[in-house]
Amino acid sequence: MKARILVVEDEEALTTLLRYNLESQDYEVETVARGDEADTRLKESIPDLVVLDWMLPGLSGIELCRRLRARPETRQLPIIMLTARGEESERVRGLATGADDYIVKPFSVPELLARVAALLRRAAPERIATVLAYGDIELDREKRRVARSGRPIDLGPTEYRLLEFFLEHPGRVFSREQLLNSVWGRDIYIDERTVDVHIGRLRKLLNPGEAEDPIRTVRGAGYALDDRFQKAG
Repeated sequence: MKARILVVEDEEALTTLLRYNLESQDYEVETVARGDEADTRLKESIPDLVVLDWMLPGLSGIELCRRLRARPETRQLPIIMLTARGEESERVRGLATGADDYIVKPFSVPELLARVAALLRRAAPERIATVLAYGDIELDREKRRVARSGRPIDLGPTEYRLLEFFLEHPGRVFSREQLLNSVWGRDIYIDERTVDVHIGRLRKLLNPGEAEDPIRTVRGAGYALDDRFQKAG
């Protein structure tokens, strides 16, 4: 799946520039113009990286960064901060608050793209891996093939995307809404029960004759690629 980037920027022209150039690098891009709206969005769905402006309406970028670092689920979320503040003290403040990188406006677009790619490589190497593996499950992105214990498994496109997403985030629990937003997309309306249908299909395809179910419902909160399965495998 494409790496998802959330751009939090209130300057429309800059937002358009960032979206165009990031999408040209095959990233999936969402944009938000207010800090408080970004805070709400990030509670619903967590991207792979955030490009965050310092000065925002509703909630400042520096405060949003502080909140994200205080939450366990976003503590490791890569954040690149954009700002017109070029003084050393302000750069230190931004980095001390939790930003992973800091770019001063006006900036070079190629440099920004290079920093995004470098940060994603460090933070989420599975995003660029050709083969994803977990326990006895293996997914080959180039060949679009899936196997379990060496046995080929024929998955439909939706089940393939679900498995790929779980393999990118092993052990993490996702609600139906989070899976809808991440696998199907926020702009598509689908009933949450659709997730159960496709999870059920994926389980059946992965589990013929197998004792361990790699995907389980976790205390009613949602679905996860089970850590117990990894130990068993």
